[in-house]
Amino acid sequence: MNLPSSPDRRSATAAPRISSPAWNARRLGTATAVTAMLLAGCGTGSPKAAPHSSSPGVTPAPSTAPSHSRSSFTPFLTTPTACTNSSKLAGWSNRRLAMLTVAVPVSETSVSDVTSEVSAGAGGVLLFGSKAPSDLGSRLTTLKTHVPGHLGLLVMTDEEGGGIQRMANLVGSLPWAANMGKNWTPAQIQQNVTKVATRMAAAQVNMDLAPVVDVDGRNVAPSKTNPDGWRSFSGNTSVVSKDGVAYMNGLRAGHVIPVVKHFPGLGGSSYNSDFGPARTLPWSTLQKVAVPPFTAAIKAGAPAIMVSNNIVPGLGTNPASLSPTAITSELRGKLGFKGLVVTDSLSAKAISAAGFTVPTAAVQALRSGADMVMFDLGGNVSSQTSSIATAITSAVSGGHLARSRLIDAAGHVLAVRHVNLCS
Repeated sequence: MNLPSSPDRRSATAAPRISSPAWNARRLGTATAVTAMLLAGCGTGSPKAAPHSSSPGVTPAPSTAPSHSRSSFTPFLTTPTACTNSSKLAGWSNRRLAMLTVAVPVSETSVSDVTSEVSAGAGGVLLFGSKAPSDLGSRLTTLKTHVPGHLGLLVMTDEEGGGIQRMANLVGSLPWAANMGKNWTPAQIQQNVTKVATRMAAAQVNMDLAPVVDVDGRNVAPSKTNPDGWRSFSGNTSVVSKDGVAYMNGLRAGHVIPVVKHFPGLGGSSYNSDFGPARTLPWSTLQKVAVPPFTAAIKAGAPAIMVSNNIVPGLGTNPASLSPTAITSELRGKLGFKGLVVTDSLSAKAISAAGFTVPTAAVQALRSGADMVMFDLGGNVSSQTSSIATAITSAVSGGHLARSRLIDAAGHVLAVRHVNLCS
């Protein structure tokens, strides 16, 4: 995640009880209309929420309607529940839901290598490399045709600037964030990022694992002992907040989904979590120095946030990406973030040092409130992807991961792509 030469580690409710023949008589007159409503809401076409009986256009029958006894006919009417992504996802298999929460790594020079994973329903692909092929866009267009139901695919990369760029040869180069923060105004940052993002979108890449909004003023290249350095806009919280939002808005203006990282802030970390256990500054300090840029991004409409693999003193002993306190209590609860939460790479040495394999870490991340998990390119990607999906489905079957949490995670993945299963 951190070295320039390394990947970024990244109901229907029952009708009121029928209490009298007179009530039955009034309702019988509307039976045909209500039946039509039910068919409209549950048919094979585009589902629509049926209006309630008190809505305009559904008028109660006159009291002179023929009377029927309860024994001869008793209509059992229900009010159909409006269609939502969650209601649709509830009908999916656990395996399909699990696959939607996985981002599969692949070299940008051979994206067809993950065709089987995309066909199996992977929610995203993560591009690695330093020089994209000139026909990347057409290759990705072909890959997207394999998405089940043509629901869209998150195609993500690390296009931060400086030494961490995957496709600068296609989309243009950006300086290190520290350079941007020192020499460009927020408006200039947004303008230049928009140019790059527009070209990314043209190449069918729709998500950028950026901006970095960690507050770190150390004027050094990122390394094994310092995950940030030049990747940070500044050591000043206010500057990072403004520049981070500008970068985020630049991506959105170019039709690329930004992923703000690395919550709750890596500035001043003891080590780089890619290479071993790492700790952030104490939580009491992060709240004052590191969290405000995330708060600013959320207020500005951040669609996605990446959580770091660092342990946060004061927030428990697990890496933040595996911590319900960090994700559910702080990010979701206190900061009110409603969007997509992605993990940093679960292949990081900090994760294995905490006693987790990639599959078990994926389960723990979902339990903690994350929606999408990532891992590194290397080894057998197909086998790793299958192992992750199997671990997730087994956790649901065994009662270790609530199915509702898995549905919620899958819903966030679809929502960030604006996918509506009811349309």
